[in-house]
Amino acid sequence: MSLPLSHSLRTRLLAFLLAAIALAALAQVAVAYRTALAEADEIFDYHMQQMALALRSGLPAGGGAGGAPAHEEENTEFVVQVWSADGLRVFESAARVALPQRAVLGFSNVAAHGTTYRVFSVQTRAQVIQVAQDMAARRAMARTLALRTAAPIAFMAPLLALAIWWVVSRSLAPVERVRRQVASRQADDLSPVSDADLPDEVRPLVQELNLLFSRVQQAFAAQQHFVADAAHELRSPLAALKLQVQGLQRAGDDAARGVAVARLAAGIDRAARLVAQLLELARSEAGAAPESEPEPVALAEVARLALADAMPAAQARQIDLGLGAADAATVPGQRETLRILVRNLLDNAVKYTPAGGRVDVGVRADAGAVVLTVEDSGPGIAPGERARVLDRFYRCEEAQAGEVQGSGLGLAIVQAIAQRHGAELALDASPRLGGLRATVRFAGAAAPQGAA
Repeated sequence: MSLPLSHSLRTRLLAFLLAAIALAALAQVAVAYRTALAEADEIFDYHMQQMALALRSGLPAGGGAGGAPAHEEENTEFVVQVWSADGLRVFESAARVALPQRAVLGFSNVAAHGTTYRVFSVQTRAQVIQVAQDMAARRAMARTLALRTAAPIAFMAPLLALAIWWVVSRSLAPVERVRRQVASRQADDLSPVSDADLPDEVRPLVQELNLLFSRVQQAFAAQQHFVADAAHELRSPLAALKLQVQGLQRAGDDAARGVAVARLAAGIDRAARLVAQLLELARSEAGAAPESEPEPVALAEVARLALADAMPAAQARQIDLGLGAADAATVPGQRETLRILVRNLLDNAVKYTPAGGRVDVGVRADAGAVVLTVEDSGPGIAPGERARVLDRFYRCEEAQAGEVQGSGLGLAIVQAIAQRHGAELALDASPRLGGLRATVRFAGAAAPQGAA
């Protein structure tokens, strides 16, 4: 069963790197130790061989057995024996460690006196010279040499581990600084986080975090402005409703009560319309993810549905409302949202066009784009105010002076929906009807398949 890895990047890096260093150090120590043992064996064998070869001309060809002095017999690490051609031992360096004569020339291992000897035998014309070494003493010396070889590696491994710990800690120090900076700030502090000295792998994350802070800050600011503007705009219709209720209470006869009730109903309709537009504006400006993925929408069909919504108000004022050009082109987006866009344009046109006037809607394809136009025969908007009427709650002087009082939200909602669909809204004078012409251009839309 494997243990779960730590979620700390620092701990994970240190664990893997230190484990790698430990394993590498153990492997290097093992290899160095075994290599040193093998090289020590080769060196000892070479020394035994050279010793035997050096004795070929240094001993008499015959004579009795000789030996080393008594005080030298205690050093039995190396044993030298010389045998005559007749099989007589003519020399031995240690009488107590006499080895049997071996017919095998070269290197061999001989068990004698409870231990093992490494023996090298060389034959001359009259003698056989044997040089032997106690394998226990040889192994002890070889291990000493091997340990001296491996000791530096074992000593350097902890130093390398300390260096790795220092490098990892210093490398992740900017990340820890960012963590402390984010953890210590207040909930309403959306200022950018410093990305100075951050690693290249972490800097994009902090930059995206700063972009998120910027978007959230803009959303908070828009929400604050919206709440302030909505509170300001709702104050007037609510005050008007209160006055109309008081007028209804003071009405002395049925006729006066009927007029008061009609005014109260109209005031409630205006307040309900303002609240509905506020909600539409909030949804449009929030930029939230749509309820469904964008789909190809036949803009001419959406225009027909919006015309049906606006037809009762147009008929009540005897306004000629109709659809002119209607190319069968599609735009990517959400059907209901685009219907709100067209309906708001029609509501504004019908609201500010004098009774008996005319409002025309057109949908046509133009050079890879789909263009929606709404024209009316009303008073239009002065060129200097066409940009300002797209702001929330702004009403131009002509609208404020007229009988119809709008909320100043219709075109702001149209602008927000158009931006969400990648479209461009433009206001200018209608060359045909003389009033206002609103143009919404959807770039990159599908080519028309025919005309309706």
